[in-house]
Amino acid sequence: MKKINETNKWNPTIYNKHTAFVSQMAFSVVDLLDPKKGERVLDVGCGEGTLAIEIEKRGAKVIGVDTSKEMIEQSKAKGIEAYVCSATDLPYDKEFDAVFSNAVLHWVKDAKSVVQNIAKVLKNGGHFVCEFGGEGNVYYVVSAMQEVFEKHPEFGEFNNPWYFPSVEEYRRVLELEGFRVEYIENIPRPTPMDDIANWLDIFANGVTKHLTKEQFEVFKKECREILKESIYSQEEGWVLDYRRLRVRAVKI
Repeated sequence: MKKINETNKWNPTIYNKHTAFVSQMAFSVVDLLDPKKGERVLDVGCGEGTLAIEIEKRGAKVIGVDTSKEMIEQSKAKGIEAYVCSATDLPYDKEFDAVFSNAVLHWVKDAKSVVQNIAKVLKNGGHFVCEFGGEGNVYYVVSAMQEVFEKHPEFGEFNNPWYFPSVEEYRRVLELEGFRVEYIENIPRPTPMDDIANWLDIFANGVTKHLTKEQFEVFKKECREILKESIYSQEEGWVLDYRRLRVRAVKI
């Protein structure tokens, strides 16, 4: 199994402590998948296996893949068959009844390659069900990060690591690669977070990995101050401006 360069490094313990909502809010995506007994399902970006376990509870056999060795080890510890592997280099051919992916595909800018790979591993008539960041996702957070970088030329250029497509754009990608889109929607999902600094620790590594420790602390502090004006209130605390693109498509 081939591992590609990652845009982020994952610590499963820290990830689960602060971002359990990533899996907890996705059980309805498993409902959309509607796995059946005896089906083979590929979970692309399986993480530590929470949703793979839920799919297997419904009778399907799951193979999990993820670029993070640490996450794969966690999945295996839970009894999931899982491998270190990239969404753009899947080593299967027409082996699966369905492909499932949650909160992963916004990390891969080469959407065409991902969809081509998913089409390759699916049997004819197989389903692709996914949810990931859609157009407008964490708009305020990305804007704050860019503002801080512009304020500090010594930080270098701000490189946005995410792919947040519109409904129309992603429908077009799917259809060009041989899918019929049964359902696609951009869903607003305001999401509570214990502290935006923890979110930046976990998810901004791909943006800030070249910064020194001192620069990163400045980055977090200044982002936090900017974002207090838009996604924080004394009544609700921190609420992230998430938008999710939810999809169900069939390979034709």
